[in-house]
Amino acid sequence: MLGYSIKMVIFPLGCLLVILSSYVLELTPHPEFMLLAGTLLVASIYGERRYPVLRKFHWIFLGLFHYFSQLNWCNMLYYMLIISVIQDKQRVAQTLPISLLLMLQYTVIRLSYVPVDTYALLVSLFDLLTSVVIIFLYHTLSNSEVEKRRLREKNRFLTLHDPLTGLLNYEGYMEVLHKTVEERRSFLLVLLNVNNFSGFKKDSEDPWCSVITGTGEMITNQFTDAYGISRYAGDRFAVVLPEIQDVEERIASLLSVQLQGLQVSYSISLYPEMSDTLQHFMTVAEDRLLQQQRSKWLKNEEEVFRSERLRAVGELAAGMAHEIRNPLTAIRGFLQLSRGQAYNIAPWYEVIMGEVTRVTDLTAEFLQFSKPHANHMKPEQLGHCLERVMSLTESDAASRGHRITLEMTSEPIVVNMDRDKIVQVLINLIRNAFEAMEDPGELHMHLLQDGDVVLVSITDTGSGIPENSLSTIFNPFYTTKEEGTGLGLALCQKIVQDHNGKITVHSEMGVGSTFTLHLPMET
Repeated sequence: MLGYSIKMVIFPLGCLLVILSSYVLELTPHPEFMLLAGTLLVASIYGERRYPVLRKFHWIFLGLFHYFSQLNWCNMLYYMLIISVIQDKQRVAQTLPISLLLMLQYTVIRLSYVPVDTYALLVSLFDLLTSVVIIFLYHTLSNSEVEKRRLREKNRFLTLHDPLTGLLNYEGYMEVLHKTVEERRSFLLVLLNVNNFSGFKKDSEDPWCSVITGTGEMITNQFTDAYGISRYAGDRFAVVLPEIQDVEERIASLLSVQLQGLQVSYSISLYPEMSDTLQHFMTVAEDRLLQQQRSKWLKNEEEVFRSERLRAVGELAAGMAHEIRNPLTAIRGFLQLSRGQAYNIAPWYEVIMGEVTRVTDLTAEFLQFSKPHANHMKPEQLGHCLERVMSLTESDAASRGHRITLEMTSEPIVVNMDRDKIVQVLINLIRNAFEAMEDPGELHMHLLQDGDVVLVSITDTGSGIPENSLSTIFNPFYTTKEEGTGLGLALCQKIVQDHNGKITVHSEMGVGSTFTLHLPMET
């Protein structure tokens, strides 16, 4: 396309070349008129920017210059003028008539000073066809340039913008920051991290995309004066703002009204007050956001822990009420029966005492279960603990006809533990194993080290545990025994968890069960 600066060079040079040629060839009978017309043409070209109305007279001055110079070389100036006139037109239907009219002017003037014959007419026809070709060639090149420009703009947009929200991506965000710093402007950087999309726009086909898109629109509407708004790192937004006073109020309004129901952490940082360099400033801003997220996460964890604890207390209270109500109902019934025998409870004394003992045992185990933590923790050799358990359970095993064995490494294995609590766990598991073996069987205890973890396994040859019960045997008050309280395994699991360990169980019906304690070694 013919720019203004190019026109200012081409037209004067073209006119000068035509004038010199006309003088050399001695073609013009009126050189003074030729000089005047050329001067007017060049002056109108130079003055069109200040006086746009001069553009309407270019064709007149060019026609006069052509007429008085009587040189076909003026066709170059006609082509330049055609391109100059049509460069703002986008359609061929608009540009073709202009081109043909200018070339028709050139043809008429040319025929005024050359003999009109077949050759001259064919040349005129060729000039008209040339103008048509120039028009189509111009539009082809012009459309190609427009398409290239559109593709460049599209590629730049995709390079700097997030395809989902249309906001800046990280690269665009950095470009805005660098540009703002280069302009030596102070600014506020607001970072927002959005999460917990559960329950938000559940009816949408893609809830996550809907939330992200909607959040970007709400932030954009709230901060219309921002230098730039970016979405990066999935669910994080950055807003670069001028130094304003009501940013806290705007964010509070955004969170309480538009983003209600989402968990949003945010930080506000001021540049250059908080740091002299942009890189350090961004690090500080991200760290502040991370601290906000951590604080919110800890608060959420505390809320979850509190709700879980309340739920557990409720379940325990319900279980205790149920378990205690049964023996109390029995005791009440026997006392009512004794009323008819002058309150003689002798026939039911043993039963009543058994129920009282059951309530006492249940209360004792519940008190143990409700104790917060093991409170006598110190490094102990786990082998000594197992040997003590062996000595305490050998006589019980012998009386039931069972055989108990112990296998452990010769190297001492030290665990930070409350020894009495661990002994209580092992004895409870062993007695459960004894009761699971109706016929004389074998029980094997095995101690080994697996990296930084100690494994204590207790394997029996009992009847096994049904697969559908494995996930519930550690629940409080779950029991299959007629006289059990259902707190034994739950208490064992709690003690092991207080030692930062866990209990796992593997069982096969008719083969036996293996309970394994996983305890961290003392480092």
